[in-house]
Amino acid sequence: MHKIKNYFSKMDIALWSSSVIIIILSSVFFGEENYLTLCASLIGITSLIFCAKGNPIGQILMIVFSLFYGIISYAFTYYGEMVTYLGMTLPMSVFALVSWLKNPFGNNRAEVKVSEITKKDMVHMCVLTVLVTGVLYLILAKLNTANLIPSTLSVATSFVAVYLTYKRSPYYALAYALNDIVLIIMWILASIEDIRYVSVVVCFVAFLANDLYGYICWQKMKKRQKAIINNKL
Repeated sequence: MHKIKNYFSKMDIALWSSSVIIIILSSVFFGEENYLTLCASLIGITSLIFCAKGNPIGQILMIVFSLFYGIISYAFTYYGEMVTYLGMTLPMSVFALVSWLKNPFGNNRAEVKVSEITKKDMVHMCVLTVLVTGVLYLILAKLNTANLIPSTLSVATSFVAVYLTYKRSPYYALAYALNDIVLIIMWILASIEDIRYVSVVVCFVAFLANDLYGYICWQKMKKRQKAIINNKL
């Protein structure tokens, strides 16, 4: 317990605790007995606090979250979200996990080495995003996906986020934050038809706050790692 307290800052604990409380309360008031959504939300929010630390455990939890979230999306015919998370986010999280495990900072296996995104990476990301989004748009249209345009936008932002995560760039968190905004809109539309999905909206509002926090943490981590490397030269 002492090691855990030393590992997580007071801000880490405060943000995670408040997010968990808000998610549980929203589930109690709006989710009825939708325990799958509650479980997925708690796993997801926990993965984000580990990702903010650059810890590979965050990617393991994201893999589990992707599986749960895909099932939830299928229940509301959000096939875009289902295909995105099961067919893209989940496998990309596996690749990201391997990348993070292969690139620790020094001997610290609990912290990934932050990387700079290159112009070549940016070009690859843009081309792949257009191709993946275009293909999935056609598939989602055939499946009569609910709220097709927001779902397609979610595919694009999700791919950018997982690509940057794989590349170990701090900007992955901003891409996820943008994706959170899209998902908040999508699940608000879903909650208009079924109030139980208000709990999912609250979940992604919490995700948004955690992803923005994650970006700040990674920028600090990047500066700290650079300082350590420069001191060794």
